[in-house]
Amino acid sequence: MTIPSAEGFLPAASCLPCTAEEERATVDALTREADANVKNGDLRYLISQSWWTNWQSYVGLLSYGENDTDIPLQPASRPGEIDNRKLVLEETSSGSEDTELQRTLREGEDYTLVPQDVWRKLYDWYKGGPEISRKVICEDPASRRYIVDVYPLHLTLIDERDNSARTIKLSRKAKVSELYRLVCSLLSVEQSKVHIWDHYQKLKNKKLTNRNETLEEAQLLMDQEILLEVSADDIWSSDHCTRSTSNELALLPLEPTTSSSFSIAGGPNFSNGYSSGIGSSLSQDNSLNPLVRDTEDGYSNFSNGTKDDIHGLTGLHNLGNTCFMNSAIQSLVHTPPLVEYFLKEYTQEINTENPLGLQGELAVAFAELLRKLWTAGRTSVPPRAFKSKLSRFAPQFSGYNQHDSQELLAFLLDGLHEDLNRVKKKPYIEAKDADDRPDEEFAEECWNYHKARNDSIIVDKFQGQYKSTLVCPECNKISVTFDPFMYLSLPLPSTVTRMMTVTVFSGTGDSLPMPYTVTVPKNGVCRDLCKALSDACCLKQSETLLLGEVYDYRIYRYFSPLELLNIIKDGDQLVAYKLPAGHEKLLRIEILHRNVDRFTPEPQFNARKLIGSPLVTCIPNDSTRKADIYAAVSAVLAPFVRAKVHAPGESLLNGRRPSLDGIVPRDNGASCEKGLSTSNVDEATSDAEFLPFKLYLSDDKGHIRNPVEEDSDQVFGLPMRLLMGWSDKEHEIYNLKYMDDLPDVFKPGFMSKKTRQEAVNLFSCLDAFLKDEPLGPDDMWYCPCCKEHRQARKKLDLWRLPEILVVHLKRFSYSRYMKNKLDTFVNFPIHDLDMTKYAKHTSGGDQPLIYELYAVINHYGGLGGGHYSAYAKLIEEDSWYHFDDSHVSSVNEEETRTSAAYLLFYRRVDGNSCAMSDVVPVNTHMVDSLEA
Repeated sequence: MTIPSAEGFLPAASCLPCTAEEERATVDALTREADANVKNGDLRYLISQSWWTNWQSYVGLLSYGENDTDIPLQPASRPGEIDNRKLVLEETSSGSEDTELQRTLREGEDYTLVPQDVWRKLYDWYKGGPEISRKVICEDPASRRYIVDVYPLHLTLIDERDNSARTIKLSRKAKVSELYRLVCSLLSVEQSKVHIWDHYQKLKNKKLTNRNETLEEAQLLMDQEILLEVSADDIWSSDHCTRSTSNELALLPLEPTTSSSFSIAGGPNFSNGYSSGIGSSLSQDNSLNPLVRDTEDGYSNFSNGTKDDIHGLTGLHNLGNTCFMNSAIQSLVHTPPLVEYFLKEYTQEINTENPLGLQGELAVAFAELLRKLWTAGRTSVPPRAFKSKLSRFAPQFSGYNQHDSQELLAFLLDGLHEDLNRVKKKPYIEAKDADDRPDEEFAEECWNYHKARNDSIIVDKFQGQYKSTLVCPECNKISVTFDPFMYLSLPLPSTVTRMMTVTVFSGTGDSLPMPYTVTVPKNGVCRDLCKALSDACCLKQSETLLLGEVYDYRIYRYFSPLELLNIIKDGDQLVAYKLPAGHEKLLRIEILHRNVDRFTPEPQFNARKLIGSPLVTCIPNDSTRKADIYAAVSAVLAPFVRAKVHAPGESLLNGRRPSLDGIVPRDNGASCEKGLSTSNVDEATSDAEFLPFKLYLSDDKGHIRNPVEEDSDQVFGLPMRLLMGWSDKEHEIYNLKYMDDLPDVFKPGFMSKKTRQEAVNLFSCLDAFLKDEPLGPDDMWYCPCCKEHRQARKKLDLWRLPEILVVHLKRFSYSRYMKNKLDTFVNFPIHDLDMTKYAKHTSGGDQPLIYELYAVINHYGGLGGGHYSAYAKLIEEDSWYHFDDSHVSSVNEEETRTSAAYLLFYRRVDGNSCAMSDVVPVNTHMVDSLEA
């Protein structure tokens, strides 16, 4: 598609609406053009993720199908105005140029980024706002790596002359020289007469003298102070007193996106991070000297309690959504083998040649932080230098967004391993097949190959080995591999389900309405609900279900098969109408009910709200005469006839009603009727006096009341909506109670207590992880014998267990469109976790594999906006403590077992000793001597 200009396809003044297909094509073309020609200074706009998802559904960009295959979504309704209000702080929600964002936003969950021209078109079509723009900066022209700084760096500038404070905003990628220019321009002082200090925690930590480094490289953090120092002979300019009183100045609002690159329709890779290949000179900043100390010591100003005399009880400052990092750090720095290793002379093992690491910088930063945390007398320390090094190794953790602690832990352990890898040059080793060799022989060979390329303290203590067995379902070919692991990610065996009650109505008058309660996946779609209902009500192959919600005695909406069930609340009232398969090509009739007084000259409808539940049926598109309509309504009302009036199941129109069984829908929406005649019905309805009820053409709210004429084709939109008047006569003939009081989707109470998820134990999670199961359709295995991809069965076994066993409880479940957290309580052992029966190979012969818990990472709250903390045990004291960022408090051992447990850290103990207190205590004298 050729785009004549950036203004899009329609002139700005045009008010002609676009179709969904035109909108999709326009946005796709504009996005591709913007990505192909991206450059410094381009704008990207934030749009609410919920609105963006609705728009994608409307234009058919999203897809979802059985087995995760791509099937276009059913047409969705057009979204309303763009609503970005939830992205910004209330005081800036009006859409000012300096829009202040909520601090916990995550790309892909809370917002998406679109090019400027895409925003303009969307705004032309939908209006709304507020407008939120951020600039693009190119970090590396060679690789075309771009950054969008969604959150600019907020710094509080303190003027030492009068202690005045004001907020300035800069990109984290801005140079220190830019900071000097901005400050001097703001305060009208000469650059040659000023110095700016890193004033973190109101201490003169470091003078910012290297004006070529970025603010991030200078380790300046969000919301921290910087101090302006002006030489004594400086004179304020004459307009000092008349300057604006505003205490804020915003420059380029640039901020990286979250963990993954953003792109709507291809194009260059936008990333929130920085290339891990950035070189570093070991001689530039003495970064490998383990005795170099930061001035942020964080020593306590008092020494009146036992805590000041105990090592390992130092907290970590939250630098801005860094609780995920703090909890992982506390767990690792309380891992005895790591403490012992980093308190010794470890620098001889630093690998400065490994291109996969940071030439030892990450290991040094971690060691320095560990030593500070194990020094007595400190309250808490800020892990600024460590975070800076980690962000270079794993760029997705740069910035101040919340992240997954388990993901951080995995990258941190991998980074430490690469920095400390004893293998300087990794040999090339070609993978071999087992070739029916014994497992012991093949497993040892695989482990030796792994150790030939990976040999570090991390491999020694944290890595184990598991056996993976794949079996082809066609030729029974067996493939066995042995792979290393750093942690076990265990699924929770309890399935996340939901009980839903839906009332099923017959659209052909075969039966009375009946409520059914079914169990469906909580994160499923309406198709799952219809499938469960179909089984429950024994739906015929010739029938299908039309699912809808009833509100205020009328049909509020119908659900498409792919709509998420989570939009349905427990208090909603759902109905499902049994209709003929292919009913979409027939004319659907909705029947509403309202009381009427038949004793007045002209029927007077009760002014009160509608009554009963709406009914739905279908008739052929070419059978819209009065006789056809009355016959169809009479048929669907037949089950409600009181027994004393007429035999159940028989129409009051002498049983002469059109049958849909003989209707064969055609492609054009017309119908071919086999042996269907309404001549008898014409006779029965020729005189209104003999009709058992009165119908009116109406609207969806039942406000319009126009009589159904003999041969009138007047229909107020599709479907045809009829209003049935209920006088005493109708109440005598039909029993309305079957249409009253629809049940809610779910009624909290006794059933909710019975169906509540039961607690599970750690061993059931292990069993679920190790069970034999087929691969998913998107994870097919290529069978070397069949020469085709097969849905093989997979079985995992633990072969070799490490000394430090990290267990990850998979509390977060992910589907294509949503994420969910499980708060199930997992009962895990603190002492004597016996893994002997799970390990197929043990190096210690017949000694049992017994593990003791020493640390736990907890996650509280929901996705995106949750909070992390850690429990850790001081081995030498045999006591537990809670590390919640900078706050450290003692806890009882049993308090460590909660439903918030997310990562568990176990240490193997000797077979002849089951107490971790027998381990070698931490040499705190070494820590104190290093600090001295």
